[in-house]
Amino acid sequence: MKRVLQRPPVGVARTAVLIAAARANEQRHLHRLFDDPLAARLVEAAGSARDLDGVRTLAGEHFVLRTRYFDDQLLSSAQPQVVIMAAGLDTRAFRLMWPPGTTVFELDLPELIEFKEDALHDQRARPSCERVVVPCDLREDWATALIHAGFDPKRPTAWLLEGLFMFLPPDAGEQIMYLVSALSARGSTLALEHVNLAFRELPQMKAVHERFDTMDARWLSDVEDPIEWLSGYGWLATVTHQVDLAAQHDRAVPAITDPRKVGDARIWLASAIRTA
Repeated sequence: MKRVLQRPPVGVARTAVLIAAARANEQRHLHRLFDDPLAARLVEAAGSARDLDGVRTLAGEHFVLRTRYFDDQLLSSAQPQVVIMAAGLDTRAFRLMWPPGTTVFELDLPELIEFKEDALHDQRARPSCERVVVPCDLREDWATALIHAGFDPKRPTAWLLEGLFMFLPPDAGEQIMYLVSALSARGSTLALEHVNLAFRELPQMKAVHERFDTMDARWLSDVEDPIEWLSGYGWLATVTHQVDLAAQHDRAVPAITDPRKVGDARIWLASAIRTA
C-alpha cells in the first residue's frame, strides 16, 4: 500500500522537480547520456513540472549535459564519501555504480527530504551505496548535522554543489565554500556550477528570472573567475565549457550556453581538487 506522500515541493524546491523532469525526458533519447528510471516517478509524485516547461525548454539540454558532467566527475574521483549539497530529487545514490564502501550523504531541507523519501519508498528504490540523508538548512549549521550523520572530515570527500550558488547571497555562498574547504582533507574533490554576471543579465533569462521570482528562487550571486575564486579556498580547479562537453557527447550545444548566441555569458562547470 502506498503511503500518503508529504506535501509536494514548493517554492525554491520546485527547481528540484524541474531538474528531475529534464532527467526523465532524457530517458526517451535513443542514445541517452545516463539512465535514471526514478526521475519520471519522482516528477509524477510531485504533480508534474508543467508549470516550469518554459524554463525546461530554454535550459533542458544544459541540465542533461550538466548531469552527465557531474556523474563523470563523481565517479572518476572515487572518494570513500560523497556529499551532495542541496540534493533535491537527485538519484545518484541509486543509479550510479559506486565503488564498494562508498557513502553518499544527501543534504537538503527537511520537508523536501521527507517528500523524496516517501516517493522513493513507494518505488521500492534501493541505493547502490550506503546512503545517508541529512535534513538541514544550508543557511544554518549544516556542517554539524553532517558530522553527526557520520561524515568524517579526515577522509577524502567528493563534494557536489549543483545548481546552488546562484540562488545564494554572496556571503552565504562564501560561507558554504569556507565550511566545505574546512571539512575537506587533502585530495578531496569538488564539482560545482555557477554563472557570471553576463549570464544573469541575458535577455533570454528574463522570463526565467520572472518565473523564479514567483517561487522565491531569485538568482542572487555570480562569479567572474571560478578558478581564481576556488584557488582562494585551497582548490586547484579546471572549467569545462559546454561547447566541449556537447562535442564530447555528440550533442548540439545548448542555445543558452552557445557563445555565438550568448557572447561572454557563461554557466561555469568546474571541478577541483583540494591542494591545501
